[in-house]
Amino acid sequence: MGITRLGHVELFTQDLDRAIDFYVDVIGMVETERVGGHAYLRCIEDRHHHSLVLTTVPEGNGCGHIAFRVESEDDLDRLRAQFEGEGLAVLEVEAEAERGQGRAIRVGDPFGFPIELYHAMDPAQRRPRTHGNRGPTRIDHVNLRIPVPVDEAVRYYRDRLGFMVSEFAEHPDQTTFAAWMHRKQTTHDVAWVQGPGTFIHHAGFYVPESHDVLDIADRMASRGMQHQIEFGPGRHGITNAFFSYIRDPDGNRIEIYSGDYLIADPDWEPIRWTAEEFEATGRLAWGSRPPESMYEGQPVADWSRSPAGAGA
Repeated sequence: MGITRLGHVELFTQDLDRAIDFYVDVIGMVETERVGGHAYLRCIEDRHHHSLVLTTVPEGNGCGHIAFRVESEDDLDRLRAQFEGEGLAVLEVEAEAERGQGRAIRVGDPFGFPIELYHAMDPAQRRPRTHGNRGPTRIDHVNLRIPVPVDEAVRYYRDRLGFMVSEFAEHPDQTTFAAWMHRKQTTHDVAWVQGPGTFIHHAGFYVPESHDVLDIADRMASRGMQHQIEFGPGRHGITNAFFSYIRDPDGNRIEIYSGDYLIADPDWEPIRWTAEEFEATGRLAWGSRPPESMYEGQPVADWSRSPAGAGA
């Protein structure tokens, strides 16, 4: 019962054609549908209508909403009652307000993020993978920054939403400053890092092998976009991911990564990292040090923004 996985994210763009060119022709995603100022894209092994919504805005960049899929329609009613019992306002999102998606609810979580929960979404024809089609196979996670102790987010997402911790990093006083939490059987659907504000750091997209990360970097370089490769390629100690962080044409950051592990049993104990271990090999097992720009993030929209902002 409850949340099954991260379903999709909505990112803002000032030039929809340019953004589609980047995500489809360079990164390797599939365009499902384009309606007005919105485009709906999916990864190459997705079974549903979309895993990325691109929405046109007059200026700026950032994230419109973060969507988690739930197991059943009944979960929407249960979660709505739970949120309202916590004193959180909930916005009902009608079916097709977001193209291809059934009824949903949207809420501002206690940390300032616009969260959408849905169950039904139109199916998409599965495309067989070929050696010429080497884009991301799934959306995997979001990395979120908050100014309050990460322990607060861990408690809420664990105790109220059913997430589990795969890895975490602690200060010497045993307060958590970073945590990786999951619902599906991978290392994370959402990561939390304590920082100076409330923002999305990146959305992460999974590719099957490390050379797929390099292939996307080569495609970017062939288009003169090498300056948009912000950090990497390299290897994280935490999650074991082989990664590259890149900026889309509007400055939204995404991670292309491979190589993390499956969590075979839900009772696995989380992996603990000390602050010293995190700095030595956790953040970066090997590779060039991150630039200062990696400590920046992109804004998130107000949760109560009209659902039609991501719809037809």
